[in-house]
Amino acid sequence: MVDFTLTDEQKNLREMAHDFAEKEIRPVAWEYDRDGTWPEEIIKKAWEVGLMNTHIPEEYGGPGAGYLDGCLIEEELSWGCSGIQTSLGCNGLATAPVVIAASEELKKEYLGRLTEAPLLASFCLTEPDAGSDVSGMKTTAVRKGDKWVINGSKCFITNGGYANWYTVYAKTDKEAGHRGISAFIVPRDAGVVVDKKEDKMGQRASNTATVSFNDVEIPADHLIGEENKGFKIAMMTLDRTRPGVAAMATGIARAAMEFAIDYSKERVQFGVPIAMHQAIQFMIADMATDVEAARLLTWKSAVMLDQGQRNTLLSSHAKRFAADAAMKVATDAVQVYGGYGFIKEYPVEKLMRDAKIMQLYEGTAQIQRLVIARETLLPRRVEEPATAGV
Repeated sequence: MVDFTLTDEQKNLREMAHDFAEKEIRPVAWEYDRDGTWPEEIIKKAWEVGLMNTHIPEEYGGPGAGYLDGCLIEEELSWGCSGIQTSLGCNGLATAPVVIAASEELKKEYLGRLTEAPLLASFCLTEPDAGSDVSGMKTTAVRKGDKWVINGSKCFITNGGYANWYTVYAKTDKEAGHRGISAFIVPRDAGVVVDKKEDKMGQRASNTATVSFNDVEIPADHLIGEENKGFKIAMMTLDRTRPGVAAMATGIARAAMEFAIDYSKERVQFGVPIAMHQAIQFMIADMATDVEAARLLTWKSAVMLDQGQRNTLLSSHAKRFAADAAMKVATDAVQVYGGYGFIKEYPVEKLMRDAKIMQLYEGTAQIQRLVIARETLLPRRVEEPATAGV
């Protein structure tokens, strides 16, 4: 039997996240967006109430929550502000490779840092010449005695300017393409340089920075997993984090839809609220369907992970559809508002700007389609556990 009923614990978790978004995030979200302010106080509060680091296992100080649990939180907090949620949720992306493949010593040290204090970590994969094409990476890691020496630069790094440590991908075999990439933990105090903060179109409350590694030395044991296995670790990581991105997109779409519904009931044209006009009703109906479908795909992709199944196809379905839905719903919400929707004084303008990044980060909409096509066209295979060795 298929059952989408949440447990009492999940309902309580969802309600707690919604209350936090409603009371702590929504009232200041547009101010943070306008000024591009770092939401330090909100991060501290979210950490204190347990809305961060949800996937860190209990043995390292985390709650060990499931992936569906995380999606419930991420949708609600993104309903409040997806930029602030990006700041709150980035630890999940940075820690996933550590949970998947790092040694026990590294897990205890670096996961423990995040659960013992409201600290942040960043995931460093993208470079100016290596976005969707990871094999074009130029950052290198060279083994010298009992150390690795890292040189290179990473761009578009969420929380890059505030991270305590970084999960960094670097070439350890320059000639091997994506098969020559390894993953490392790099503490900030090893010499990481933050070059600049990006001035973004949307999600302006999140910090996005360029970070550089200039002869940065780290201990040899800070290699995550095996040498030259970093690409596989990165792909396994994204399978785990894309449901959360889909949940964020669903939260944006839901927020935009709710604003559009409320406005359509208040705005009078031709003697009646515009909600009475069929053209507006059809737009609202499409929004509602897109939000519902995005949520269901998100939940299914998360539940597959919780069941130990490989979710590559479903996570790409969810991320692709939810991101496109967020952009469409937010754009249509601006349309419902008419000229007012184009004015910063009204809320849907921000949501439209925030929505665009959902089609870009953690794999563009086009990359998701490539994954979906590959998984759909290739012969079916026995599903391997999501925890398969790397």
